[in-house]
Amino acid sequence: MSLAPRATADAHADDYGVLTAPDTVRIERLLPGPVQRVWDYLVQPDLRATWFAGGEFEPRVGGRADLVFHHADLTTPDDRPPPKYAQMRDGFRMENRMTHFDPPHCLGYTFGDRDSHVLFELTPEGDRVRLVVTHTRLSSREQTLSISAGWHIHLDILHARLEGRAPPAFWNRHTALEAEYGARIPG
Repeated sequence: MSLAPRATADAHADDYGVLTAPDTVRIERLLPGPVQRVWDYLVQPDLRATWFAGGEFEPRVGGRADLVFHHADLTTPDDRPPPKYAQMRDGFRMENRMTHFDPPHCLGYTFGDRDSHVLFELTPEGDRVRLVVTHTRLSSREQTLSISAGWHIHLDILHARLEGRAPPAFWNRHTALEAEYGARIPG
């Protein structure tokens, strides 16, 4: 099911994710290339930490894919998480398993203790790279809203980093996006 476009000051209508199944969200972005540069931002801990989460990966199917989140460090100035995410204020760690590793085109891993899964697919398009993120096995509407808003803002930050510009504040934007996805995703 497509999520109806609703433009905001910080996002284009086509930046929003779509539900491809009741438990699956898919979001696409066309990013500055080349593909190896985008791949590096997905797998190198120091680069990944600038837009999503640090942590070490074992570059093989079955390897560890640890994520260490510090949302407060993603943007300046630091904005505080809303009360429902207060436990994330000082960061947190997720231990995951690599399910796909095909450099520089496909990366996938389990995602946290909820048995969900995320898959990244990169396709060169001229001097740009199409990044498709598909997050499956979402257990509830609440998780779908949080994950959709999370990927949306994380990819906004990645895009800004790749273009060398300042990204939007994480938590302020996540809160607004979560409400927008709530209006888009049937209850």
